[in-house]
Amino acid sequence: MMQQNTALLLTQGNGRVVQRMMAAPTVDFGKIEARAVMKFLFLQGKGVVEIHGEMKDVLKDDCPSYSTVKMWVSRFQTGHFKVTDEPRSRRPTSATTEEKADAVHIMILEDRQISAKVIAETLEISHKRVGHIILDMRKLSAKWVLKCLNADQKRIRVTTSKVILDQFAAGMADFMARLVTMDETWLHHYDHQSMEWQNSGSPHPKKLRTQKSAGKVLASVFWDKDGVLLIKYLPKGCTINA
Repeated sequence: MMQQNTALLLTQGNGRVVQRMMAAPTVDFGKIEARAVMKFLFLQGKGVVEIHGEMKDVLKDDCPSYSTVKMWVSRFQTGHFKVTDEPRSRRPTSATTEEKADAVHIMILEDRQISAKVIAETLEISHKRVGHIILDMRKLSAKWVLKCLNADQKRIRVTTSKVILDQFAAGMADFMARLVTMDETWLHHYDHQSMEWQNSGSPHPKKLRTQKSAGKVLASVFWDKDGVLLIKYLPKGCTINA
C-alpha cells in the first residue's frame, strides 16, 4: 500500500497562500509496479542502496526487501528487463490422488531400482510428493547370497524340508543324530615363496606377483550335528554327475 500526501492550498484575506495537509489516501501498489519502479530508477543510474532507500521513503512497510531489490537490479544488469514472472512448470503441487499413489506403487513393483526422480518426472508430480507416497517403503541394497537356486533346486529343497519336518513331527527317536548334510565348494590354492635366511644387510628377496589363484579343487563336505564327518576332494580331470 502506498501513502500519498495531498496538499490543499488556501488563500487568506491578506493574499498569503497557506498550505493545509489532508489525510493521505490508500493506494494499491502491486509487485509488478514495484519492479517497474526499480527498473526506472536503475535506468537513471542509481544503485541498490539508493533505489531501496527511495522506495522505502515512499512505500514504508510495503516496500520490497533489500534482497528483493538487489535480485532485480542484478537481473537488470544482465540485460533482463522483463518484470513479469517467468512461466512455471506445469507439475502440480496439490495433494496426491489415489490414482497417482497407485501409479507410483505399480512403477516400483515393475522396477525395484527406479529412482524417486524418475517417478516424479514420469507422473508429473513433485519429488516431495513421491516421498510422501513411498514413506512406508525404503530402498535397500541387494544382499549377497552363496548360491542362486533355479526353480528345480528350490522345489527339491522344499520337498526335502517337508519330509524332514514330517519325521520330526512323528517323534522319531534320536532325530537330530540321523541328519547328515552335504554341500560342495571350490577351494582355491595359491603358490607362495618361502622365507629365506639372509644377512642383516642383505636386501629383501624379490618375487613376481602371483595370480589370483594358482588352482582350485572341488571339495564335498559332509557334516552332522556334532561336526564334519568327511571331506572328499574331486580328483583332477573328473566330474560329479547326478
